[in-house]
Amino acid sequence: MSLKDDRAGRLILSLRRQGVTDARVLQAMESIDRAVFVHEKFLDQAWEDQALPIDCAQTISQPFIVGLMTQALDVQPRHRVLEIGTGSGYQCAVLSRMARFVYSVERYKSLLTEAENRLKILGIDNVFTRHGDGGQGWPEQAPFDRIMVTAASPHEPTELLKQLKPGGVLVAPVGRTSVQMLNRYTGQPDGSFQRESLCEVRFVPLVEGTAKEG
Repeated sequence: MSLKDDRAGRLILSLRRQGVTDARVLQAMESIDRAVFVHEKFLDQAWEDQALPIDCAQTISQPFIVGLMTQALDVQPRHRVLEIGTGSGYQCAVLSRMARFVYSVERYKSLLTEAENRLKILGIDNVFTRHGDGGQGWPEQAPFDRIMVTAASPHEPTELLKQLKPGGVLVAPVGRTSVQMLNRYTGQPDGSFQRESLCEVRFVPLVEGTAKEG
């Protein structure tokens, strides 16, 4: 067993102990080399259960949070999934192993370009990306079976909820402070949404518009 495989195995066991028990989620996470998505100076921490900094003052999420959110989303093989906040591309890559198609929106053009290159390196070809305002979603491709938001919305993500199919699920951190609540919204037959609060999390804020950078 290689050092990478050993570290990956330990991480998967840790996630299982913490409550990420969906076999498809664990298999998807184990199949994606997280080292591809972290800066070179953090390679020794790539398989640790912690968030790591990336460019544009953003982060690659802690694996436990990635696993928890992916499990809560309940992605099925035929689903079309919208991800808000491509970031490093790691969460997007995990989703790509579980869904039919993933549509991902990122406000930082430079981050998006790097993420696209990483996905290409891994041979992932069922992801479509867009440089844009994540808060507005991707209405031209709506409706989606599932939506995941990887930045903290200051309020209920009403615009994104409009882009869900009937009975769809949206998972997002919501809150204006440094600690937010991870919520799961499930569509009901009458068109309303049932909200379930899962746990407290820490995400960078979801900011309106696109970033003024290269």
